Amino acid sequence: MNIAEYIPAYRKNLTLAIPVIFSQIGQVTVNLADNMMVGHVGTTELAAASFAINLFHVGMLFGLGITFGLTPLVGKSFSTKNQENIGSWFKNGVLVYFIASIVLCAAMSSVILLMDRMGQSKEVVEMAIPYYLIQVSSLIPLMLFFSVKQFFEGIGNTKLAMTITIAANLINIGLNYILIYGKLGFPAFGLNGAGYATLISRLIMPVIFVFVILRRQAFRIYLTEAIHSGFERLKIRRIISIGLPIGLQMVIEVLSFSLGAIMLGWISKESLAGHQIAISMASMTYMISFGMASATTIRVSHACGEHDRNELKQAIFASLHMVIAFMSLMGILFVLLRNQLPVLFTSDPEVIKVAAGLLIVGAFFQISDGIQVILLGALRGMADVRIPMFIAFFSYIVVSLPISYLLAFVFHFGYSGVWIGFVFGLSTAAVLFGLRLKNQVQKFGH
Repeated sequence: MNIAEYIPAYRKNLTLAIPVIFSQIGQVTVNLADNMMVGHVGTTELAAASFAINLFHVGMLFGLGITFGLTPLVGKSFSTKNQENIGSWFKNGVLVYFIASIVLCAAMSSVILLMDRMGQSKEVVEMAIPYYLIQVSSLIPLMLFFSVKQFFEGIGNTKLAMTITIAANLINIGLNYILIYGKLGFPAFGLNGAGYATLISRLIMPVIFVFVILRRQAFRIYLTEAIHSGFERLKIRRIISIGLPIGLQMVIEVLSFSLGAIMLGWISKESLAGHQIAISMASMTYMISFGMASATTIRVSHACGEHDRNELKQAIFASLHMVIAFMSLMGILFVLLRNQLPVLFTSDPEVIKVAAGLLIVGAFFQISDGIQVILLGALRGMADVRIPMFIAFFSYIVVSLPISYLLAFVFHFGYSGVWIGFVFGLSTAAVLFGLRLKNQVQKFGH
């Protein structure tokens, strides 16, 4: 392999990926700030946040996953310079995602009826329920923002969403400090203060997006085309047929981690709190890889529209090279800093011990996690989403969860056993997504 041949591809991928990466880092930074601030309120609060967020992320990622279906559809139209079609995808996409967000919020709210039956301590459940409901209420504006964000990624603009996300995240962190601890004359809301800060920042995000679109002539063109286009049954069906499997695939993956978190809650609230710290660090590296995967989706969708097989392969391999190097470095840092990183979140020695042990296990799945998300991003760019959904189910539900349970409770590995199951699940996904993508690339252009 001649690395020099890939330098132009590295540049193209990074140009698209860096704004997405900054957006993702900004979001994860807010989550880290939430956990740090809440963790210093108390271990019970941190465990309650972990319990609520793990449940919320199942529904949230399903909703956001549905919106990801818009990017390859817009990307193919953009590569053929069909502006009218692009505007039509925009209008129909926003309609589908707005309705989906309302239905999803109603369904997710009913989960509170089951939260006291999930094996968590009573004090954790009581504290988690109101925080969970505040998070659920923020999903409608978040999905509206992502509807527009994924449209703009389809036309190759990733910078605008980055700017808005970073601005909203700074507001979130500032409000965290005020509302969690009760500053500037506000009462100390504790854990719920973090929830209110998130809700306010997510309400602001779509408002800023609409304001910017109305102010810029280059963006108003797409809005004008969208207004003058109609709602089309075929487009709505296509949006659903692409988005729904992506949403289900994302739910399956996060569900395995959320159920793993519930297992950790069966062991102790310290195990659950330690998991929240370690998974926050692993989420940071995953989100950076996810940004690279988003760039891969955009470039692959454009290559498909142009029927350029060489461009498609270069885009995929360039992303794989970079993510393997990055995740290898992160795995090494997890091991070297395993005792220092948890101290940023808590002073509880038992929680620090759990988090340090989990970071060692997390180091082993960094490369697999990076590879699987890049391969999945490439498959999405080719609008190949149905088979990957089944691969995800097999990898994360059939492989990962049973191994987590067996190692943790039958072979008595405890909290480490749950995370070792994650290693097996992510590695299985990486192999199977690779085989699927190889098959799709071979068929491309024939």
